[in-house]
Amino acid sequence: MKKLLFATLTLGMFFSCADKKEVAEEATENILPDPGNGGIHLPENFAATVVVDTLSNGRHLVVGEDGIIYARLSSPYEGSGLVALKDTNGDGRADIIKGVAELTGTGIELHKGFLYYSSNDRIYRSPLSEDHMGITGSIDTIALLVGTDGHSAKPFTFDGAGNMYVNIGSLSNACEQPLRTGNSPGENPCTELEMRAGIWQFKDDQMMQDQKNAKRYATGIRNAMGITWDGASNSLYATQHGRDDLHRYWPELFTEAENVELPAEEFLQINDGDDFGWPYCYWNHFDGKKYLNPEYGGDGKKQERCEGIKPPVAAFPGHWGPNDLLFYKGNQFPEKYKNGAFIAFHGSWNRLNHAQDGYRVVFVPMKDGKATGPYEDFATGFIGNKEIMSPGEAKYRPCGLAEGPDGSLYIIDSMKGRIWRVKYYKDGVPDVGEAPAEEKPLAAAQIIPDSPGKRVYDANCRACHQANGDGAPGMIPPVAGTDWVTGDKTRLINVLLKGLSDPVEINGKTYQVAMPAQTHLGDQEIADVLTFIRSNFGNNADAVTIDEVKKLRM
Repeated sequence: MKKLLFATLTLGMFFSCADKKEVAEEATENILPDPGNGGIHLPENFAATVVVDTLSNGRHLVVGEDGIIYARLSSPYEGSGLVALKDTNGDGRADIIKGVAELTGTGIELHKGFLYYSSNDRIYRSPLSEDHMGITGSIDTIALLVGTDGHSAKPFTFDGAGNMYVNIGSLSNACEQPLRTGNSPGENPCTELEMRAGIWQFKDDQMMQDQKNAKRYATGIRNAMGITWDGASNSLYATQHGRDDLHRYWPELFTEAENVELPAEEFLQINDGDDFGWPYCYWNHFDGKKYLNPEYGGDGKKQERCEGIKPPVAAFPGHWGPNDLLFYKGNQFPEKYKNGAFIAFHGSWNRLNHAQDGYRVVFVPMKDGKATGPYEDFATGFIGNKEIMSPGEAKYRPCGLAEGPDGSLYIIDSMKGRIWRVKYYKDGVPDVGEAPAEEKPLAAAQIIPDSPGKRVYDANCRACHQANGDGAPGMIPPVAGTDWVTGDKTRLINVLLKGLSDPVEINGKTYQVAMPAQTHLGDQEIADVLTFIRSNFGNNADAVTIDEVKKLRM
């Protein structure tokens, strides 16, 4: 969670904290959104204003109580990797951008009157200048860290009780020897775990603390790019990037379709001493289990040493790249969002030339530190107006999140450095006209909501039949716009139960590619996925029930 600790001198002299909150909300009440929300989709009555557009490669950000934004960049903006942004006329857009420090990087927080920020091997802090648009005095080194290679970014957070928690990412994919090679055994025990792949605890105000002498708070976390302390549940949380290359390195054990969706990205609740199993284990969100990695003898079904490992709060499809995590504390958004978690997914490369996914901000409803329902898409459309096959084709990639003093949600992008300020308009979003053509993302109707059937489709069918259901011309038949899908349910169920090798004619075109029987799918999974394809891709047919599947399997 991004701490909001600075107030202007005037507010500090004349207003209480509650008064400051009311002033902040009144000051932003009339901010108008951009047409088309600056290129993203949001839920009803939410809209976005583009604060700034060209910061370069944005990573994380934080917002002070005076509304000044501090952003970390992975490449410099006019020579600075840390910048301050200020809106002086109240329109929600930054009209002053000032370099704060040359150092590029990721983590940034406001804490106890200091600006804290990280490089790949250190955590620094500096007092802010009087106008809060720069730093002054000494640059103190709080922590000395290992790991300038591999997963080297060092995001961090504070618990409010004098402690700082730092992610130290892994060097490798699964502690394999040698690194990044196929069919390589994993080191056992994995020596990386001694100083990497976990969360380390430091004091928040001591200088020159060496990680070698710090406390390893939790282990078995490959790379926790999103990390925050939630005051409501008094607990640490993080989002883990799962491993890569299940199919590319172990093709005899994992299909290409499985590689696209596995392993899950995890949202973790972390207690002192927790071990989440990396590199020995990965989470399969379809089965809800931790399985043994193939580098340690796993085959996609073995649990062995992974059985009983603490499950995630929530899990997401593979290679979505969760890069930031924020618990919402404001009052501007509807009550359902209070104390819930927002996660920014940056997207990843490891989908083996299949359509990319992620590139969104989701919301996880929470109570007492636990998820109270499935995650919901909150902000989507970042990729632009066409499906993409590699991360570099995305128009925007959401990376960092912050909450403003009025309860607005800020999102920073890593492609161009765009920052959105998302507001809730309880009386309806003001009419600000049509979005420019270049800012129109994929239509909301083209974004298919998550469901059990979609998850089965994504893991087992999407690699061949494609994300839009169109298949491949002359090779893979479509599941969109054909009575093979919307017609006779018995015929359709038998395709999955028994396979299909005979040529079929669909919409005047002949297809003959053998589809094996999907014997690994259970009755409920088959019912779910067939219901999904019969009600998506432009199809509109009734559901397939588990009883209908059971009857034909007998």
